[in-house]
Amino acid sequence: MRTDSSPGTLPAREHLPAGNAGTPVLDVVIPVYNEEKDLGPCVRRLHGHLKRTFPYAYRITIADNASTDTTPQVAEQLEAEIAEVKSFRLEQKGRGRALRTVWSASDAPILAYMDVDLSTDLNALLPLVAPLISGHSDLAIGSRLARSSRVVRGAKREFISRSYNLILRGSLQARFSDAQCGFKAIRRDVAQVLLPMVEDTGWFFDTEMLVIAERAGLRIHEVPVDWVDDPNSTVHIVKTATEDLKGVWRVGKALATGSLPLDRVARPFGDDPRDRDIQDVPKGLARQLVGFCVVGGLSTLFYLVLYSLFREFSGSQVANALALLVSAVANTAANRRLTFGVRGRGGAVRHQAQGLVVFGIGLALTSGSLAALNAASSDPAHSTELAVLVAANLAATVLRFLLFRAWVFPDRDGTGRPESTVVAQHNPSSPTYPAGGHQPYQQPHQPQGPLPQRPAHPPYPQSGTTTTQFRAGEAADGTWRDATMQLQPVRPHDTEPGDPR
Repeated sequence: MRTDSSPGTLPAREHLPAGNAGTPVLDVVIPVYNEEKDLGPCVRRLHGHLKRTFPYAYRITIADNASTDTTPQVAEQLEAEIAEVKSFRLEQKGRGRALRTVWSASDAPILAYMDVDLSTDLNALLPLVAPLISGHSDLAIGSRLARSSRVVRGAKREFISRSYNLILRGSLQARFSDAQCGFKAIRRDVAQVLLPMVEDTGWFFDTEMLVIAERAGLRIHEVPVDWVDDPNSTVHIVKTATEDLKGVWRVGKALATGSLPLDRVARPFGDDPRDRDIQDVPKGLARQLVGFCVVGGLSTLFYLVLYSLFREFSGSQVANALALLVSAVANTAANRRLTFGVRGRGGAVRHQAQGLVVFGIGLALTSGSLAALNAASSDPAHSTELAVLVAANLAATVLRFLLFRAWVFPDRDGTGRPESTVVAQHNPSSPTYPAGGHQPYQQPHQPQGPLPQRPAHPPYPQSGTTTTQFRAGEAADGTWRDATMQLQPVRPHDTEPGDPR
């Protein structure tokens, strides 16, 4: 059996050790668009809360995505007034685009964001990020739909929110309770690998990120929140809902076809050092059973339809052999891709040949059942033939799954699934934070280093670090502004004109 510690997977989570350093532990991003009235009170309130309650160094980053009012001037004023505040401007709209760009360039080990209206009670911020600091979880989200949450909002928004999350549960099998709450956090090492896989640049960004993370087996921590609806929200509900449904379809299709490299963000079996030496850990049995049953059910219907068609011009044995042969080829191809996750053409001929051997066993069972039926009755009814074939196919299905899993598609290194690698470049650099203007945001956190406490003096001293650069949000010359203007699009959506968000 193949284990989770293969090349390309994320390392085991580790508790960020406490210590003294200048790099902020937490970077709270506030994405804004035309929020000149709310931005100042929001940032000052958040800063006051962090100063009183958060025990480590922090940063507040204002991500202005193409505001047309005086929001950029307000952001610059706040940056000049408060040492822990930084501002960043994008020339294209989209909350997802802003988050991906700023998170990709941030040096803080814990990345968070919240809406500018501060609808969520700030007392939930420390419980949100604590599991990420401790190494317990990979992502954390605030939930307005948890039983212990206290929410004040209109019936219309409540209905839309619950309906949307029901759609996610029914279509994408999502297990998290609230995808849309503007209160989330992620570990930086996870974000570096996860963000390039997220295509959406608008409001569906959160949902897509959570679905991919959950399907990859990452741990998502949920925090019940107290939340008060903002009656002045500028979100266009109908347009946003339409775009979200399109995103659900796109992600569902990608998951069904296996085009998402989920192995890239997989975690090892256990985070305890003693667990990393465990070999032959079974993986994905429950998911494979579900996929095999779905494919098997559809294959059985396909087989019965073919049998009925072939039976019109041939005998029962010939019709059974032809129907079983065609359905077996289709069944092997579907199980190869959807159930056992094998991609590419490599080994396809061998898999089909082995599948035909399994087909032969099924043919023997079904043909023997038909022979026994014909021996018992000279002219059995068509419905009786179908009932006998269904029973024989059920017996053959159990044996087929065991042979597929152990022989045709064994989960071994280099055979069952191709390995995925993380695309990253490690370039040494020693960026500094000059006074005034937009600061270069290229000082990544070293997971092995100490977890910094909030310093009493300016929190951004010059220090040499090792820079990790990724495609999403990659800067051309190391500055914030140029990082925005010269970004190469990671996804097609990044260059779509007229983005309404």
